[in-house]
Amino acid sequence: MLRAAFVHKYKLLLAGGLLLGSLASPVLVHARQSTSADAVAVIAVAELPAQGRQTLQLIRDGGPFPYEKDGTVFGNRERLLPAKQRGYYLEYTVKTPGSRNRGARRIVCGGQPRTPDACYYTGDHYASFRRIVE
Repeated sequence: MLRAAFVHKYKLLLAGGLLLGSLASPVLVHARQSTSADAVAVIAVAELPAQGRQTLQLIRDGGPFPYEKDGTVFGNRERLLPAKQRGYYLEYTVKTPGSRNRGARRIVCGGQPRTPDACYYTGDHYASFRRIVE
């Protein structure tokens, strides 16, 4: 289904004459989903759900975090993020309205807790990631 949506979007861009020169790369990078650590899609901060933007601000502020597991080590067992030493990635919950538990949404950051090197958003409990860009 995702591949079909990508192909459809690609065809629409071609038909509209928008897929020219330097525009091709950003459009295609944004449209693809992560399939390996080398091919992580991106998401702008403004595109995150409101709760994701709040979580990102809490990360930068150093907390306090609403869930006990926030700030704990993310093991990257799925190997969808770039390979780093154990302890490099920390995970944080992105609240899901109406959910009785932590839900499926997370932000995973690598590097120093308040000034991470990179952060990634997953809305599907680690099945895919998108790198958060300013």
